[in-house]
Amino acid sequence: MNKKGIVYLIGAGPGDPGLFTIKGQEYLAKADVIVYDYLVNPEILKYAKEEAEIIYAGKQTGTKEMPQEEINQLLVERAKEGRIVARLKGGDPFIFGRGGEEAEVLYEHGIPFEVVPGVTSASAVPAYAGIPLTHRDFTSSFAVVTGHEDPSKEESNLPWEALAKIGTVVFLMGVGKIKESMKKLIESGKSPKTPAAIISWGTFPNQRTAKGSIETIGEIAKQRGIKPPAIIVVGEVVNLREKLNWFESKPLFGKKIIVTRAKKQASYLVNLLEEQGAEVIEFPMIDIVPPQNWNDVDRAIEMLHIYNWIIFTSVNGVEFFFKRLRETKKDIRELKGINIATIGEKTAKAVENYGLTVNMLPDEYKAEGIIESFEKSDIKGKKILIPRAKDAREILPHELQKKGAEIHVVTVYETKKPEPEKVKEIKEMLNRGAIDVVTFASSGTVRNFLSIIPKYKELLLKSTIACIGPITAKPLRDIGIEPQIICNKYTIEELVREIVAYFQMKI
Repeated sequence: MNKKGIVYLIGAGPGDPGLFTIKGQEYLAKADVIVYDYLVNPEILKYAKEEAEIIYAGKQTGTKEMPQEEINQLLVERAKEGRIVARLKGGDPFIFGRGGEEAEVLYEHGIPFEVVPGVTSASAVPAYAGIPLTHRDFTSSFAVVTGHEDPSKEESNLPWEALAKIGTVVFLMGVGKIKESMKKLIESGKSPKTPAAIISWGTFPNQRTAKGSIETIGEIAKQRGIKPPAIIVVGEVVNLREKLNWFESKPLFGKKIIVTRAKKQASYLVNLLEEQGAEVIEFPMIDIVPPQNWNDVDRAIEMLHIYNWIIFTSVNGVEFFFKRLRETKKDIRELKGINIATIGEKTAKAVENYGLTVNMLPDEYKAEGIIESFEKSDIKGKKILIPRAKDAREILPHELQKKGAEIHVVTVYETKKPEPEKVKEIKEMLNRGAIDVVTFASSGTVRNFLSIIPKYKELLLKSTIACIGPITAKPLRDIGIEPQIICNKYTIEELVREIVAYFQMKI
């Protein structure tokens, strides 16, 4: 008997990945096949397992994409193969998402299915625009209707006279027929002066909101070039936006910021910037990979008992070193009696996570801080191991050797440069001034950026440059570019605070 698969009809929410449900994440993580729509934020796909088959089935206004019948057939075929299928749909699958139709097809073919409701754009998008759908001072009722009915129907079957009497009306997918819809509301008795708003790309960092009245909102949308996806909200509650506009009032809202950190390291910085309202574009200058061979590291691990100190200069150095320690069938007991020094609180925390104590953590988060700290002790003849990146700065081993220490530097990770297509895309955005800030969190990312971006000086001068500290800024200063933001405390949190402060001063 053939194993029968299952289809999960999952609501992906309105766009903000933080609004994706926990149950949706759980089901997506175990899916063998994922079929997703145009309005699904691709960030959500990070919950998929690596071997999952991912199929784009988006339908976008004005384009010919996969027909609904083909999508239905795809779901049935994959499930009949005995596979777990996740059907990701924007918003909620049962609210104007044709999820009901897909569920019917699955039922007819005897395919088991489950529905995972999602946060609908009908309520989430107005909320992100500062517009509550109900308010005791204005209305206790609201209606959600499609602004894009089945084009095969000869006339609308919406109850316009009833809609005209409801306090708040939300039109989904209504940009193309906004003027016709507003006209029908007026003809059905709604005051032409009733407040109205149109919100495009709601809950995304590039959200745009335009406010007017029923009689003006169509023309306003046209003048401002507002395109789908967008929703329209009609009702007195629209006026509350002036007080409740929390999302678009964030300090970095509307700012496009490039993060050049390696993908594995970038998430924390990305999250902090997005919390402040920024639209973050990840452009990792380096991909962190293991060294070409582990010979030097393995020899150092075999002889750990001879070292007096180990100096970790980065979180990556910590993680790759201890990963290799485990792979060689050893553990932290090998470090008994060895003192540990780190550069930066994050690196120290990474060491402490392995149950070890950090003996030296300079106030200055760079190699010079370690060098200065060793001024207070005699390290002549001491053996010091430094697991670090290939091609890191030589100042630390060089200065410690001058003090008489025996230094062993081993490469525990290397860096690779980004793909050409991404380089082309970023260059084009910089050239047309579409980037507000370029961030650099290490001198290595700066050097890589300068080596892969043609005419880098001309392009960088069109944006604000933010560096985590003076060491990071030095390669830029060496070529005559002065970053507008250079942190005094070399942490990711401080970098974000400085960027926020910079734009608040410009207001």
